[in-house]
Amino acid sequence: MTAPHATPISLGLLAQPTRFLFFTGKGGVGKTSLSTAAAIALADAGRQVLLVSTDAASNLDEMLGVPLSNQPVAVPGVPGLHMLNIDPDTAAESYRQRVLAQLEATASSDERATVREQLSGACTTEIAAFDEFAALLASEGNDTGHVFDHVVFDTAPTGHTLRLLSLPKAWTGFLAGNDRGASCLGPHSGLKMQEARFNAALAALSDPALTTVVLVTRPDPRPMQEAARTALELRALGLANQRLAINGVFHASQPGQDAAADAIEALGREAMDQMPDALAHLPRDEVPLRAFDTVGLPALRALLGGGDVPLGAPAATAGVLLQAEPLSSLADALAAKGHGLIMVMGKGGVGKTTIATALAVGLVQRGHSVHLTTTDPAAHVQSQLDGSLPGLKVGRIDPHAETQAYIDKIMATRGKALDDAGRALLLEDLQSPCTEEVAVFHAFSRVVNEARSAFVVLDTAPTGHSLLLMDATGAYHRQMTQQYEGNVNAKHIITPLMRLQDADMTHVVIVTLPEVTPVSQAAALQDDLRRARIEPWAWVINKSVAATGTSDPLLQARLAGEQQQAARIASGLAQRTYVLPWLAQPPVGVEALGRLVAAPPAATGDLLSH
Repeated sequence: MTAPHATPISLGLLAQPTRFLFFTGKGGVGKTSLSTAAAIALADAGRQVLLVSTDAASNLDEMLGVPLSNQPVAVPGVPGLHMLNIDPDTAAESYRQRVLAQLEATASSDERATVREQLSGACTTEIAAFDEFAALLASEGNDTGHVFDHVVFDTAPTGHTLRLLSLPKAWTGFLAGNDRGASCLGPHSGLKMQEARFNAALAALSDPALTTVVLVTRPDPRPMQEAARTALELRALGLANQRLAINGVFHASQPGQDAAADAIEALGREAMDQMPDALAHLPRDEVPLRAFDTVGLPALRALLGGGDVPLGAPAATAGVLLQAEPLSSLADALAAKGHGLIMVMGKGGVGKTTIATALAVGLVQRGHSVHLTTTDPAAHVQSQLDGSLPGLKVGRIDPHAETQAYIDKIMATRGKALDDAGRALLLEDLQSPCTEEVAVFHAFSRVVNEARSAFVVLDTAPTGHSLLLMDATGAYHRQMTQQYEGNVNAKHIITPLMRLQDADMTHVVIVTLPEVTPVSQAAALQDDLRRARIEPWAWVINKSVAATGTSDPLLQARLAGEQQQAARIASGLAQRTYVLPWLAQPPVGVEALGRLVAAPPAATGDLLSH
């Protein structure tokens, strides 16, 4: 049987592409799908293309069926396309070796050990990953011998990407005229070896003839607002050559005959009609919502209409029942604990903020005081609440504020006994961009400690960024246990990691969408947490269309995939599962959020059995 053809679309961004193409946007908008489809289209047109992921939680391996590597790997079935993943751990070890190699041959083993210890922190991992990124922008050689016509970057969600793209300017400023002392990145003289690379990266990013930023969004107000903020921040960084890609544009197959389909189309149309000014004047591409998941070459080619639509697997057998309860039941179960840390985690764009704010409101409804906070650089907690509620304290771990507070504290303590020259050198070290990672970890530790006697609901950053924070937590735990090993007080040491591992205190709620990629990434996140001996407590399946009763052919086709993912979760991925249906109106505001947790939404008891 021959598969039908996807409706072809002409992407303006592929008409005259620059050498570097950055796909960025809020998590879950389809950056990986679009960047990969664009890279394939360029390779199919005869270009030599390198597809690069800068996301620590990348799923490029699943989409293309090629294992991730920190070296360019040829993609079978696409001549001319290579793929590379900037793996933070591998990059960090390579960076350590390069810095150590710069030490004088006369350096003692103790001096080398000191430098290696300086290079063991989370900030070294960040700068090392950035260093790999900068090498690509500086057009330095690679081990494949290929000269690539285009380098396509599939970036991490917005907040993390803004930090990555700001680092060339931050580090070139930090290094200017600075060749003394040492920091968490080792001797500045070792770091100076990268200065030319950082300058070349900054020049490439700022050149509109070389670099295009593709702001990916969906026809939805929130990701559009984030894309608009990103557009303005990137312009301030000198990245002015921007395009807009609106992914997942839906048109009802039978207008006026299906209420759910009409509502989805109307919401999308309204969002595009009212898009922020920062986006409205950008060159625009629209990509239609497809009936299939974009996994595998046929699907990725069909996404842009460059191939046959992959024939979907048959719908799951009727009667498959996911034992899932409404969100109100989750709020009941958590309220019964009396206190604790509730960490809401998952891939970007799955609805973590909605779930976190709803649970916080639900706990207040049940008589508890709650601190709702976030570690997400692109935080939306306050706009989601759109109001206040007695008993609910709302905060944010603001990287800039935390960094300044951390610097002030270090200067007031460690710098107190130093002379003017020593204080100046200490302050110089603290101005390095990696100080932010340390400061955010300290703020996170305070929040974890607060949950010993109260409810703290933490809306975390998207998976990759959160895993880096978990790495910092683990590194601190190892440092403390080594420092106090054999000490009589060792048994009294309780680190933040130990509190996260305490099942009576910490409850991790993983949020996913009923689609193959979010479920796979949720499963991978769960594996990572379990390796740190943190056991997820529950899963929430968000935005299920199963309960809408839709008859639209496109939505029906997507529903078959949803049932498959429901069966996959039911087969043992989650200990407890809760479901929130797709809602015609986004639940913004205290009242709307309260309705999600006050009573079971209609028909969710057997939501996925239809």
